Amino acid sequence: MRKHSKLISLFAIFAMILAACGDGDDAADDGGDTATTAADSGGETFEVYALLPQGNDQPYGTTYLPPFEAKAAELGMNVTITNSQYDADKQASECEVAVAAEPDLIILWPAVGDTVRPCLEAAADAGIPVTVTNSDLNPEDQELSAAYSGPDTYGQGVASAEIFCELAGGDDVGIIMVNGLTGNSTAIDRENGFEDTINDQCPNVTILARQPGNWNKDESQIAASEMITAVGAENIGGVYAADDTMVAGVVDALKAQDIDPASLIVTSIGNTFLGNPLVINGEVDGTVFQSSSWDGENAAVTAYEVLTENPSDRLVKFMPSVKVTADNADDPSVAPEW
Repeated sequence: MRKHSKLISLFAIFAMILAACGDGDDAADDGGDTATTAADSGGETFEVYALLPQGNDQPYGTTYLPPFEAKAAELGMNVTITNSQYDADKQASECEVAVAAEPDLIILWPAVGDTVRPCLEAAADAGIPVTVTNSDLNPEDQELSAAYSGPDTYGQGVASAEIFCELAGGDDVGIIMVNGLTGNSTAIDRENGFEDTINDQCPNVTILARQPGNWNKDESQIAASEMITAVGAENIGGVYAADDTMVAGVVDALKAQDIDPASLIVTSIGNTFLGNPLVINGEVDGTVFQSSSWDGENAAVTAYEVLTENPSDRLVKFMPSVKVTADNADDPSVAPEW
């Protein structure tokens, strides 16, 4: 399949992107706990637990943590940070410790979305507000939290699909999908956002097969290779991967089977240090920028707003989902952060 020669640019001004706020205190080590000391702001201080599934053990956490810690200290929050490494049982144990400590607030980044309700209920029973960062709760659990800040994960899937649909035009295209970790709310939202948009805007695009890549490059390469073999390379006109780490694995899988990625329509999410060069060289057609520094800083800001303003309705702050294609991949406003 030949690609359309030009994708109409839908790039919007991304004024809300915040640069990382310099070096904070040491961030969470692999599986360890750390505490940041609040700056002397002259006002009230708060004790906060941040239950995270990653830290310096992953690129995103490495660039999420410094602005988070710096902003928390600036706002007078003493933060204890945990890293469950996406282990649901470990995060549940960390939540028990957090609730027992009776902090002023808990920040939760769910390790596995459909396992966190007991943590939320325990916090609610103890009168501890919970704000959610990066990956929102399942809809049925959201009433147990005071706020969410982070990516519009469903909207990211929509944006990636819109890039795909524009390139597909009216052509019949068979595609394979490499999704994120099974049960993870981000993975679920992105898959639904992509598929709903494909069905609505370009029903001529058919999903031939799908497998989880578990946010891992090597596992995604294996998953893509299996799907290519199962459905036949000649039937595949495109690929959607739920993040850039996985799309890099897909690109390797295509090349291993002598398929030129540039001959297909390939879209992803993240605009990371792995994905951005693939957009520039034409092996990936589009991705969706996600700012880890925005995510970290706004986790602290949102928690502070809940602590000081006690809003009656659940706060929701979405990071803008900026499409990145060959037209704007080298624009400094969407420079990769992780």
